[in-house]
Amino acid sequence: MRPSAAKKFWIETWGCQMNELDTQRMAGQLMQSGMLPTRDVQDADVILLNSCSVREKAENKVFSQLGRYRRFKSDNPDLVIGLCGCVAQQVGETALDRNPDLDFVLGPARVGELGRILDRRRSGERVVATGFPEERHFDIDTISRAGSYKGMVTVIEGCDKNCTFCIVPLTRGPERCRPLEEIVIEVEHLVDYGFLEIELLGQTVNHWRQPGGQWDFADLLDRVARIHGVERLRFVTSYPRDFTPRMVEQFARHPNICPYLHLPVQSGSDRVLKRMGRGYTVGEFGDLVEQLRKARPALALSTDLIVGFPGETEADFQDTVALVEDVGFASIFAFKYSPRPGTAAVHLPDPIDDGTASRRLQELLELQVRIQRNLNEQLVGSEMEVLVTGWAEATQLQSGRTACHRIVHFPAKPTAQPLGSMAPVVIEKANPHSLLARLQ
Repeated sequence: MRPSAAKKFWIETWGCQMNELDTQRMAGQLMQSGMLPTRDVQDADVILLNSCSVREKAENKVFSQLGRYRRFKSDNPDLVIGLCGCVAQQVGETALDRNPDLDFVLGPARVGELGRILDRRRSGERVVATGFPEERHFDIDTISRAGSYKGMVTVIEGCDKNCTFCIVPLTRGPERCRPLEEIVIEVEHLVDYGFLEIELLGQTVNHWRQPGGQWDFADLLDRVARIHGVERLRFVTSYPRDFTPRMVEQFARHPNICPYLHLPVQSGSDRVLKRMGRGYTVGEFGDLVEQLRKARPALALSTDLIVGFPGETEADFQDTVALVEDVGFASIFAFKYSPRPGTAAVHLPDPIDDGTASRRLQELLELQVRIQRNLNEQLVGSEMEVLVTGWAEATQLQSGRTACHRIVHFPAKPTAQPLGSMAPVVIEKANPHSLLARLQ
């Protein structure tokens, strides 16, 4: 007798690297239960929407997608749909009231319970699993890492900063650090699996502290960088005021720590930074950049910027423009301010109209295109190693990332390079957002 076909699942992911890793964790649990991933959402028996709530647009997108997927239940009455991630934590039980075809709500701190949640749903219960349990087990053997080119490792969860615009403390909970030895074991596991690049994750990754001990993020960087087989080491996202001189020193000490750092500044105006509750000044941020580039002269920096924050004057915005010009960021992630429920900024006076915010955003993005093109042109003729990550769309080019995190496209000749491998290239042309190269 032919065995029955395996059940299939589909996971759609929005947001940060933490969400990407949560998706890998959920996929691993489903595969261990005998389910298989599908490339066609209409074939799925379980659909998971792993959501982001940092901006309102991302939140709206997940509910729009949920409205589309619910129609599949007419053809498959046994289809299970789950809302996961930060929006799930934010809206909780109201999501079930709002969407009668939604089967369960699963917050990011409880993704390890997915199997039990599905069992409860199959017994007839519509489940809400949110909140932040004291104990959380990271089962590294149930993470589906197939197809990934880098190994991601959570080192700290949650955030205690309470910036006035940010919803992360409400959706990811308070800070919780994993023990150093547990992190080291997972990194060694990933190296044994074959990963050449390791990325340490946390909402405020450089605020990691050994639970009950004295070690800080500088000690963690030093320990992980020394693990044999870690060819590239990255970490994201760093908080500017949490950097210490010892952490900066690690950039100079370990060449396998990538010459790239994402360092969100959010604004170039001290007045706006104070209203944001960031806890540092533009001058202090500039001093940190100087220290980092002294330790690693070729360091590429990226940042996050918010325009149109309540009370932002034209002078404040021009301060941000000046900062972007002075620092010379390799890339920026800039957005219009998005009010988030439960944050302090929604109560601030002097909101900025959408037209003004849109104009400022466009001006900032146009400036950054010019800066990026200039920085990329300086790399033409240089020899680099890229970590192969995939294929460029609608071309015969493969894609990869340099150690400084720039995207490189190169011809797949004479043979395609395996994903996750290193490929030596020579940069031949610069575009604002990518580089073109040839294989050496």
